[in-house]
Amino acid sequence: MTAPRLRITPSTAILSDADRAAQMSTLAFGRTFTDHMVVIPYRDGAWQQGEVKAYGPLSLDPAASVLHYGQAIFEGFKAFAQPDGSVKTFRPQANAERFNRSARRLAMPDLPTDLFMEAADALIKLDQAWVPKNVGESLYLRPLMIATDPFLGVRPSHEYLFVLFASPAGAYFPQGVKPVTVWISEDYVRAAPGGTGEAKCAGNYAASLVAQAQAQEKGCDQVVWLDAVERRYIEEMGGMNLFFVYQEEGKTVIVTPELTGTLLPGITRRSLLDLAHDLGYESSERKLTVQQWRDDIASGRMTEVFACGTAAVITPVGVAKANGFEMSINKVQNGPVTMALRDALLAIQHGTTPDRHNWMHTI
Repeated sequence: MTAPRLRITPSTAILSDADRAAQMSTLAFGRTFTDHMVVIPYRDGAWQQGEVKAYGPLSLDPAASVLHYGQAIFEGFKAFAQPDGSVKTFRPQANAERFNRSARRLAMPDLPTDLFMEAADALIKLDQAWVPKNVGESLYLRPLMIATDPFLGVRPSHEYLFVLFASPAGAYFPQGVKPVTVWISEDYVRAAPGGTGEAKCAGNYAASLVAQAQAQEKGCDQVVWLDAVERRYIEEMGGMNLFFVYQEEGKTVIVTPELTGTLLPGITRRSLLDLAHDLGYESSERKLTVQQWRDDIASGRMTEVFACGTAAVITPVGVAKANGFEMSINKVQNGPVTMALRDALLAIQHGTTPDRHNWMHTI
């Protein structure tokens, strides 16, 4: 008999129901963590037996490759309580597939998709009491892989560690969804052709922090990235994909920048392109310049702008600023198309409408 791929070692220090309820009564994103985590080591060219065990610190050699050369990738997806008491995750296989695309770009080993899914299911089953029940709330899953080989030579590591842990997340907008103000960055770029833009690697986010700080200095909530070559084409907003809503010849069309290799291929982005057709909208993936953005807002052709991602689902954009101009969008109000898409996606995730696309995975 072969050994199971995951050994289950329940924590001996599980929080009481009362203590867990106290922690979950005031949820903020990414601050509270469940009782367990998954760790799976990679060495000798293969993934070893993993373990679901008590959540806690990791031990790393100071020479571990990740600390010097940055081989680190991650993902993020969510589990949702369903009306019948079950728990389902939203498109975890798509996250597993993107995780492996990121791994290949950073010369890291693939993690079998079925093992990724098995690890998530095992963790959620053990920590199911941590899944919030209210609409807009979820259990956020964070898988990651880091290079652990204690070696200072510049080459791909020979050893890695996959880790998966979970965090109950409250409503991203506890005071209600409100449009954000964004700063169009002309001083910094997120990614260049041939770089790591379409990989979800840690270095991309480290390099973005100074631009985000600049946006906040300008009185903005988020930064909007432009392409690295011409500094004209819109790419992303912070760590989220952008959408632009047009009214064209009596039709509603949602437009998002096309994937050029420098944008992260968001799973929420992909889902909204499909949902748009369900709601009777058309969709388009194409390049869009800052000047087109300004002109189309001024002419009234563009009526709404929003960003999307796993954490916030959909975030309306109400004001865009840059050196030399500022423009408001939809009178800085939530747009009807933005909110219709948001409501439709949340309804599928929380099981209050049929899942016609088979996106939800039952634990």
